[in-house]
Amino acid sequence: MSYQEAKEKYASIGIDTDAALQKLQDVPLSLHCWQGDDVRGFDTDPDAPLTGGIQTTGNYPGRAGNPQELMSDIEEVLRLSPGKKKLNLHANYAIFEKGKWVDRDQLEPKHFAPWVDFCKKNHLGADFNPTFFSHPKCDPLTLSSPNEETRNFWIRHGKACVRISQYLAESLDCVCTMNIWTGDGFKDIPADRLGPRMRYKESIDEILSEPYDFHKVKPCVESKVFGIGVESYTAGSAEFALSYAAMNPGKCIPLMDNGHYHPTEVVSDKIPALLTFFPEIALHITRPVRWDSDHVVLFDDETKEICK
Repeated sequence: MSYQEAKEKYASIGIDTDAALQKLQDVPLSLHCWQGDDVRGFDTDPDAPLTGGIQTTGNYPGRAGNPQELMSDIEEVLRLSPGKKKLNLHANYAIFEKGKWVDRDQLEPKHFAPWVDFCKKNHLGADFNPTFFSHPKCDPLTLSSPNEETRNFWIRHGKACVRISQYLAESLDCVCTMNIWTGDGFKDIPADRLGPRMRYKESIDEILSEPYDFHKVKPCVESKVFGIGVESYTAGSAEFALSYAAMNPGKCIPLMDNGHYHPTEVVSDKIPALLTFFPEIALHITRPVRWDSDHVVLFDDETKEICK
């Protein structure tokens, strides 16, 4: 069927396809920067292994090795792909002047000024993510750690990221979604399932006590069913993350990653359920193959259902 034929059929039931396509041109998709360098980032030892239950190793052949290479590769993606875009940044992509490195709890907006310039040049908004993995202060827990010193370090990191998200939103005149995800969990069955989640909740409460404009910054909490090394228990389960958003309207919105659920669950059916109760939700669109494998997205059946 040609577009003209489809257009006429839709018009017969009152749908203007030209208007729908034009509206779609104004809906930005957020392009995750970390695909470009295998989630390595620029703030830690490039020879150290990545952690946090993620699949990537940080040594994919041909990955970008510095900010200039990553920006160049992103520009090539923008050139090849249609539609409006935002750039999704992780905190470990901070860019430091020589000799002026700081740890993640001391990050400031100025460390992302080069990204703001890049976004302005390419007419992009930006989203943001604290980086609660691949760092010496993962013990291996972060926001749910029983060690107060460890926990407070990561709380300070989260607060710094709220300030950076506000800076990105104001600098680019575009809403910034700030996503909180940790790989906190256990490989084997824990004796205590409640304690880590109570600490996790208190830590997020403390992070979101940092002032921000909810009209400009949209914090969210992402769940995950399991990861490498955290097969038996994940502090940020689906029930935890959704309950946190439900209990904190005006402070937090739900986020669903369609690779972070049991393989028999489909996010496409969860979307209308959440929209019954939440005015807005955030999505991470991926292509899981039997688990959170993050294969490159295709226009497959589930992606089509999500788009509906």
